Amino acid sequence: MTETTGRSAPTTSPEPVVAAASAASPLARRPRRRGEHGWGSTAVGVGIIGVMLFPLYWMLNVSLQRSSGAVATPLLPFELSFDGYATALRDQSGNLLTSLVVSLGAVALSLLVATPAAYALAQLRIRWAGAVLLAVLVSQMVPGIVIANALYSAYSDLGLLNSIPGLVLADAGLGIPFGILIMRAFMSGIPPSVIEAARVDGAGQVRAFVSVVLPMSRNALITAGLFTFLFAWGDFLFALTLTTTGDVRPVTLGIYTYIGTFVNDWSAVMATAVLASLPALLLLVVAQRYVSAGVTGGAVK
Repeated sequence: MTETTGRSAPTTSPEPVVAAASAASPLARRPRRRGEHGWGSTAVGVGIIGVMLFPLYWMLNVSLQRSSGAVATPLLPFELSFDGYATALRDQSGNLLTSLVVSLGAVALSLLVATPAAYALAQLRIRWAGAVLLAVLVSQMVPGIVIANALYSAYSDLGLLNSIPGLVLADAGLGIPFGILIMRAFMSGIPPSVIEAARVDGAGQVRAFVSVVLPMSRNALITAGLFTFLFAWGDFLFALTLTTTGDVRPVTLGIYTYIGTFVNDWSAVMATAVLASLPALLLLVVAQRYVSAGVTGGAVK
């Protein structure tokens, strides 16, 4: 009995040996290597973002300096001055208002045309739907300068040069094809049974579209409207081609004419650029989640 006990005493469990071997193996150090690689990727990403955002920082920095050349601006704005913003608001406030009116008008006209067109292509049985979609895609490939020259000739005959309705119509022409493509992809994912249920309850085609389809397509509507606003707000080609006087001048053309051959007050120019960037920045921040849902809504069926 004593001999049996003596034999069993030296017996040890293999678990500590296995744990020690696994701790000493190279596989145990993999999480640390992954963490180090993640920090390196983060540092590289931050560096790339810093390089990309540096022009925006320099624009803000120059706008907060006193009237001077951009080359002499210090790297950090120690002495802030808002004289550039005062000058920009005095000279460019009318151009900012013109851009706002034109952009909002382009959004309204674009959604008014693109929304029912997208619904018809997505839910109604149209015989030549494929040809219409192809024509919409082809219209997106036409260079803007070609469209601008054609519009100048037509506007000259119609008397739409140097007018806000003319700019609204031109900018809406950029947003309508894009809006049709975005909303058609989203509305194709709406189950036809939902629309049929509304029709069974007595709703007509228009009532079903307004009461059922439009609320379900809120994200796509916001996405299409936001991009149309950005197209119109940042438009320079149509503004330069379709306006020949200073009566109607968007802010993009205002900045262009603001910069002469020799610019002595870069702070006012950069302040105007900062003011022109604020509406687009605010809209993107507010509507970010709607844009993400609207762009990817038609990707998965």
